[in-house]
Amino acid sequence: MQTEELTELAQQLRVDAVRATDAAGSGHATSSMSAADLVAVLFANHLRYNFDEPDHSGNDHLVLSKGHASPVLYAAYLAAGAITDEELLTFRARGSRLEGHPTPRLPWVDTATGSLGQGLPVGVGMALAGKRLDRTPYRVWVISGDSEMAEGSVWEAVEHAGTQNLDNLTVIVDVNRLGQRGPTRHGRDLNAYSRRLRAFGWHTIEVDGHDPHAVEMAYDEACSTVQKPTAILAATVKGKGVAAVADKEGFHGKPLKDPDAAIEELGGRRTLRVEVRKPAEAQASQPVRRGEPALPTFDKGDQVATRDAFGKTLAAFGDARGDIVALDGEVGDSTRAEMFSESHPERYFECYIAEQQLVAVAVGMQARGYVPFATTFAAFLTRAHDFIRMAAISRADIILVGSHAGVAIGQDGPSQMGVEDFAMMRAVHGSTVLCPCDANQTAQLVAAMADLKGIRYLRTNRGETEVIYGPDEEFPIGGSKTLRSGDDDRLTLVAAGTTVPEARKAADMLAAEGIAVRVIDLYSVKPVDAETLQKAAEDTGCLVSVEDHHSEGGLGDAVAEAFADGRAVPRLVRLAVNNLPGSASPEEQLRAAGIDAESVAAAARLLVEKGVVR
Repeated sequence: MQTEELTELAQQLRVDAVRATDAAGSGHATSSMSAADLVAVLFANHLRYNFDEPDHSGNDHLVLSKGHASPVLYAAYLAAGAITDEELLTFRARGSRLEGHPTPRLPWVDTATGSLGQGLPVGVGMALAGKRLDRTPYRVWVISGDSEMAEGSVWEAVEHAGTQNLDNLTVIVDVNRLGQRGPTRHGRDLNAYSRRLRAFGWHTIEVDGHDPHAVEMAYDEACSTVQKPTAILAATVKGKGVAAVADKEGFHGKPLKDPDAAIEELGGRRTLRVEVRKPAEAQASQPVRRGEPALPTFDKGDQVATRDAFGKTLAAFGDARGDIVALDGEVGDSTRAEMFSESHPERYFECYIAEQQLVAVAVGMQARGYVPFATTFAAFLTRAHDFIRMAAISRADIILVGSHAGVAIGQDGPSQMGVEDFAMMRAVHGSTVLCPCDANQTAQLVAAMADLKGIRYLRTNRGETEVIYGPDEEFPIGGSKTLRSGDDDRLTLVAAGTTVPEARKAADMLAAEGIAVRVIDLYSVKPVDAETLQKAAEDTGCLVSVEDHHSEGGLGDAVAEAFADGRAVPRLVRLAVNNLPGSASPEEQLRAAGIDAESVAAAARLLVEKGVVR
């Protein structure tokens, strides 16, 4: 399209954004209007995309990071013939694909946006996949708002892209000066953004975002820039084209009060159609599968840390499957993810101490069909919780591994102890949460996770634990293992991970005193084995959960939820980390928290002595 046609198309996008938000009675009309010229030029002349084949390996990827401006994206889909006018007017309605912020409910949307500061980090993951894995010439376009440039996650992404020379990545920053409640930090000072971006190795272009010819030239320049990602800083006006709202505060997130007058001021409705150019035929590198991985095996009685078993299993999967990638938060020597890097350096991605970027890269790469294992300390995944939450909304398939969990890590102290991770991960929609206690169980659960969908989380231990299961033992997701049981059991100990050995020792102590107890290894924390727990409650009347985690949201809550269907609830006792630890040995930490074998036995003994259990 030429300049005049592009101007008309931009006005059409504004009109349709006004119409969509009016039909919904809510939505971000003014934020859409500022970006209309940027979107019009992109769709008409630069985006390479086959809407009939959203999985085409040559398709460009467009991420609307300022997801609240979804009406302009949906208006562009209408202009491209991907949706109908009738569907446009279902914006924000129950059951509509056109949600308030874009999600992969639409086949052309790779990742959910709306929580600001996430589009560029995910785009970096897609661009990395294109450069290092797919080796195809697609381009990743990210449309960002100026307000979200205040987010720290944006600068994690900016540095990552700059050091990786991602010249297939372009971010378009809609600098419209106004945020939700007033002016942004830098207003319309394009150079303030440009200076920062250049410092991270980016090529920057400052442009009038309402001049289609200037925008066209900027996009051309971005596509011809090599060895650097490009940021186009576009000065725009929020509410452009309608005098009542243009560049004025107080209209963020609201439909226009007089939509008919606004549409008339914008020149009325138009029905222009855009022929978005098809991508060139491109064949992405096809990940090779060499059959089933040869899982490592461990001998019963050996002392092995579950993190070591994880590293060896991940490396084995890398040998067998070319779609497996490993991402590290600069702790691969501790998580043991570095074992993968020794054999498969081309599929190992160092994200450094940037946990938000770590998870974002995983989301971006899974959008390209890869199976990412993202690893760091369990404690540090909490920094990326919003990215994990949004990954679930994106319907993303990623595997997160948190090592060094619980007080059992010992002398490092509380800042390094993940004692909130179960609660965090259990609360994520559709998540799977696993906590192995020995090496063979770890290998089997890693294998099971690789082919699951959704957000999967594996917690691993720093210290060594005894191998108690054989290599052929099976561990179905949603299952558990009953390690000890009898007809005379007075109560049931429910443990996972580090606390399984402690529960077994406690059971031995109690047995020597004539107190029989059942022991369950609840390795699947979500979904939980409700049937086994209910049977144990029926048989013993009392369940004692033992966890190296805070009592809120952890194993104890998972156990309690097995009785949330209205049935009679048994006596539930929770042994968990309720103190604030300091530095001490692992044994001292478990004792201080009241979750070592002696403490567990003492709690069980007290229940029996006081007649709480039969």
